[in-house]
Amino acid sequence: MKVVVIGGTGLIGSKLVRRLGEQGHEAVAAAPSTGVDTLTGEGLAEALQGASVVVDVSNSPSFEDRAVMDFFRASTANLLEAEAEAGVRHHVALSVVGTDRLQGSGYFRAKQAQEELIQASGIPYTIVHATQFFEFAKGLADGVTEGDTVRLPAGRIQPMVSDDVAAAVARAATGAPVNGVVETGGPESFELEEFIRMGLAAQDDPRKIVTDPQATYWGAELQEDTLLPGPAADLGEVTFADWLAGQE
Repeated sequence: MKVVVIGGTGLIGSKLVRRLGEQGHEAVAAAPSTGVDTLTGEGLAEALQGASVVVDVSNSPSFEDRAVMDFFRASTANLLEAEAEAGVRHHVALSVVGTDRLQGSGYFRAKQAQEELIQASGIPYTIVHATQFFEFAKGLADGVTEGDTVRLPAGRIQPMVSDDVAAAVARAATGAPVNGVVETGGPESFELEEFIRMGLAAQDDPRKIVTDPQATYWGAELQEDTLLPGPAADLGEVTFADWLAGQE
């Protein structure tokens, strides 16, 4: 089966292409660096020729509100149009657990717009909602650092390793379309402050970490369970402590 992976050279995309290839599928890494640009449409028709499944794990190069909305709307619309012309039978997209609960954030409003385009396209689809990746603990901290202090909102998080994200997306890509959302997350949850503290401590990062009732998560207010998957989520097996130990 031919599977085209949009964003196939990135963190998740490269792991997904390798995993699908090992399973015997023809996995095509599609990205601007390989001659496929979903914003301009360059190379899309050629890449999608003969494809049964398209998986979109691409991300916006800018998280500024207008730029990220423009990216996901244009990229997704172009991709879906090309898929319809090519006769693609399954569209899979990677999104984020809690997207519909994080609409105070421009980024998550853009992800919601992406999902709504997919749902309205008429192409059979599966949207995979994943929790935050272990690899992004430092980046999350960097985004809410003031001076030498990391200011975090209260709430819990159930992060997962990127390999388990890729595995969940691969299962969706090789399965039947669900025409809905499936969730995946890590095997354990933490207070957000605890997750960031563990991640920074492993890198000997001396920043002070505080829970601030005025702090937001990428511009959105959090409830205790905003970032947590539901009880039916498919959970990974790698713990954060084990992953951190393997980074040394």
